[in-house]
Amino acid sequence: MLEKLQAVEDKYLELESLISDPDVITDMKKWQRYNQEHAALLPVVEKFRQYRKVCETLDEDKAMFAEQLEDDFRKMIEAEVAELKVQKELLENELPILLLPKDPNDNKSVIVEIRGGVGGEEAALFAGDLFRMYTRYAEQQGWRAEILDSNPTEIGGFKEISFSIDGCGAYSKLKYESGTHRVQRVPATESSGRIHTSAVTVAVLPEVEEVEVDIKANELRIDTYCASGAGGQYVNRTETAVRITHLPTGIVVQCQDEKSQLKNKDKAMRVLRARVQEQAIKAQQSEVAADRKSQVGSGDRSERIRTYNFPQGRVTDHRVGLTLHKLDFVLNGELDEIINALITADQAEKMKQVK
Repeated sequence: MLEKLQAVEDKYLELESLISDPDVITDMKKWQRYNQEHAALLPVVEKFRQYRKVCETLDEDKAMFAEQLEDDFRKMIEAEVAELKVQKELLENELPILLLPKDPNDNKSVIVEIRGGVGGEEAALFAGDLFRMYTRYAEQQGWRAEILDSNPTEIGGFKEISFSIDGCGAYSKLKYESGTHRVQRVPATESSGRIHTSAVTVAVLPEVEEVEVDIKANELRIDTYCASGAGGQYVNRTETAVRITHLPTGIVVQCQDEKSQLKNKDKAMRVLRARVQEQAIKAQQSEVAADRKSQVGSGDRSERIRTYNFPQGRVTDHRVGLTLHKLDFVLNGELDEIINALITADQAEKMKQVK
């Protein structure tokens, strides 16, 4: 482990030199890449230097015991040694986690797609609840949410909605949200008071830059049409809505939320790039299916990951067996407790693989 940590520090120092190199500074793309790599290594290097300092101080303190010391001073050194041993043990537990392979998409912004499933109008209403939950969580994190496309219902829900969440590290936290979210409650449309079970699917895709996915213009079919809202009311009478079909994969995306055809096309292309990349990644992962099954949350939309039970006021995440009796807080965007538990479980699984 120490050899790996030393290699990380050596790489960090090399990058530190490169981002100060005048030739690199003039090449903005290269400088930004080196700067991002340098920043990504900083937490590991800081923790390694802290560990090394603790070890050096511990060795120095232990060496003092060979000398003639006054009782009070010896007790002080013994207390410091005991404290340093605790620090050393904690750091020895933290450092292997920092060395785990990083998901290359973790620092990216995301595109979230929510679709009402089983349950009709009630599923659409819950899709609206989840949309609000994620946008409030984004606000708490200092991220920015923007609707890309939506298909609202007359009673306030969404048959489907896609939106972006822009912020460094958004994917590292929200990637665990992909899957089927189940809700158990008395629907607003139910007069007899019976509890219904409905389902909504969520997909979280890392946002992909244009240079990362090669989509050629001749691979696209672009259709325009008049945008419409809930109840079939026209948003406008010009063909501003855009539907893009990626011919090689058959992926279809559309956007009608903007009044400008160009803006709708730009938003649709953002979603298309993310979906094309997702399909390519799934093809790769099918070759290493055993590894994928060991992950906490495969990202499969058909996997039931969480239940929101309104009568009991509880939320249960089935992947880690976590139940919280604070449904209102969770739906208000307070997701940290659930997400941190999923991150910890994911790290534990990866540690098993390393060992």
